[in-house]
Amino acid sequence: MPIITLEGGKLTKEQKRELIHKFTEVASEVTKVPSKFFVVTIREFEDESLGFAGETVAEMKEKMKKQNS
Repeated sequence: MPIITLEGGKLTKEQKRELIHKFTEVASEVTKVPSKFFVVTIREFEDESLGFAGETVAEMKEKMKKQNS
């Protein structure tokens, strides 16, 4: 059973639904494995739990707000 995993920031229910549908559809097309065998998991992280270049995403967003003000 193929498993597709996405890890990233928070998503809306609609975004999750669309990703699950499209990941399954495309992977099934490419691999010729029936879509009923695919499992899609989405792991979401809070902005405080993701970091780039030594800063959390929350810190980066705060800096961007200040720059755009």
